[in-house]
Amino acid sequence: MENEKKHKKIWINALKNKYLIASVLFLTWIVFFDENSFVSHSENKRRLNELTKQKKYYIERIEADKQKLEDLSAGEKQLEKFAREQYYMSKPDEDLFIVIEEE
Repeated sequence: MENEKKHKKIWINALKNKYLIASVLFLTWIVFFDENSFVSHSENKRRLNELTKQKKYYIERIEADKQKLEDLSAGEKQLEKFAREQYYMSKPDEDLFIVIEEE
């Protein structure tokens, strides 16, 4: 019983302390509600990582497309090879067989 009274007295004194209340309110504001809060900071960091991965992916795609464009610009034979492989085109007197490999 005596311990309980001591704890209540400590809490009552703590709640009367304006500096403690101001500090708790300030920390709560900074952590959750401020524009630069820890919550928004972690969300922005996660988004930055995601965008960095996307940037890397698109840079690789751009390089692959540049290489493909160079191959297509190399000549008519390369263009014909590309059309045959990608779009299954054939000459009028040719037969086209598509083989699907199963793993």
